[in-house]
Amino acid sequence: MVTTAATGPLGRMAAAVSALRGWRRWGFAFALGMFAVAALPPVSAAPVLWLVLPAVVWLIDGTTTKRGAFAVGFWFGFGHFVLGLYWISFAMGVDIARFFYMLPLTIFGLPFLLALFSGIGTLVARLVAWRGLARPLALAVGWTLAEWLRGHALTGFPWNLIGYAWTDWGPVIQLASLIGIYGVSLLTVAVAALPATLAGRGRSGLAATLAGLAVLAGVAVWGWQRVPDGPVPVHEGITLRLVQPNIPQSDKWDPELFHAHFALQREMSVEPGAAGAPAPTVVIWPETAIPYRADSDPAARQAIAQVAPEGGLVILGAPRRTGEEDARQYWNGLVAVNSAAEVAGTYDKSHLVPFGEYVPFRDLLPFDAVASRVDYSAGPGPRTLDLPGLPPVGPMICYEIIFPGAVTDPQPGAERPQWLLNLTNDAWYGITAGPHQHFAIASVRAVEEGLPLVRVANTGISGIVDPYGRVVAHLPLGSRGVIDGGLPLALDQPPLYARWGDIPVAVLGFVLALAAWLVGGGRRRAG
Repeated sequence: MVTTAATGPLGRMAAAVSALRGWRRWGFAFALGMFAVAALPPVSAAPVLWLVLPAVVWLIDGTTTKRGAFAVGFWFGFGHFVLGLYWISFAMGVDIARFFYMLPLTIFGLPFLLALFSGIGTLVARLVAWRGLARPLALAVGWTLAEWLRGHALTGFPWNLIGYAWTDWGPVIQLASLIGIYGVSLLTVAVAALPATLAGRGRSGLAATLAGLAVLAGVAVWGWQRVPDGPVPVHEGITLRLVQPNIPQSDKWDPELFHAHFALQREMSVEPGAAGAPAPTVVIWPETAIPYRADSDPAARQAIAQVAPEGGLVILGAPRRTGEEDARQYWNGLVAVNSAAEVAGTYDKSHLVPFGEYVPFRDLLPFDAVASRVDYSAGPGPRTLDLPGLPPVGPMICYEIIFPGAVTDPQPGAERPQWLLNLTNDAWYGITAGPHQHFAIASVRAVEEGLPLVRVANTGISGIVDPYGRVVAHLPLGSRGVIDGGLPLALDQPPLYARWGDIPVAVLGFVLALAAWLVGGGRRRAG
């Protein structure tokens, strides 16, 4: 076992943390994980990480086995996800009599699974380096690898990555345009964990900590210079109207209220705008805005067309169905209807929510674990949609927006969109942290891709985000209203991340891991 030399109050603190055993060690790790949630939206207190991550390093320093190193990350992650994802359980409350037995799975089961990835992160940190300045760097590599695995394994769930701590710190989050959100996590963990070395003897820890802060300051200055002072120009002749009806999830699928909800959104689509403001040319409703199949229901299309701007469109989320009675497929879709009641374009969600939109191994499960009696089918994947009167758009439904590098058509030679459109229904989660996190995560896709983002949510948060991740306009969570605004232009050239994806952060992570291995003695003691 390697422990930090106990010099001064900080050294004694490090030694005390490293020496924790049994339930005290795991309880402390659990508490650190919960405390780290404050760094993420909606609190966005990023400096909290400078208190949390050094303590994680000291806990790893005090481990004597690989199992112990894994347990540090597991218990940290368990606490982190229990608190950070508490809002998922609110979805069960919409029909608690039916889904009460799912509460333990949402409150503890999902965090348990996600914490396994956090355990991999701290285990890698111990295997790569076991002493001195290299341990914080190794933790950064391990943690970023764990986040990447969490975002890709099975169906992936890259929610609340550490890099999202900077979403309210505009200059720093610009780094995502170069190395993506995983790269922002890599830098953040490395710099925030370096103060752990201040507990050792000599001045090397101070020099390393100051060097890390200097790098972070350099990133902030670069990001500040990257973002223009004024607003991004908008497309001429295009005015978007975002409709946020704020329909509670408990009422949304009540058949007796279907017509009232439809009428509400139609009324909001044509209500007068601000005096002197240009009339909307495109109206956008949220995910599953209506229960009717707008692509195959002429009456629904006629009703929608009546509120479409002349020569314009209404874009909305609506279920779609194809096939005959004995071979039907259902899709969580987007439909664009023009003023002539014609379907101008469709998109089907491809990245479905397990146990929300489909049940893995449904036939093997002894219980009804999803609200729908049938599974939705997955669409073909990200694509560029050409709609009349609009620049090419990259549509996404609900949490498809949370996947870095997977929001535009990846096919060689595919047309690059000029804006991103995200329709969602966050009403499942009420007035909780979840919708705030979702909006913040979505805004980073704009930075990574250099594309403006338009997001329309049933209960909020709806908004327009420019290609630098700046919120141009938004409607608060739990409010009813509309936004009339222009569509910002995309950047002239796609950012590095949009062109190279995760390759730059993979190279950077490999170099950092190699440096930590060589400097930290991992080659001599990997066990």
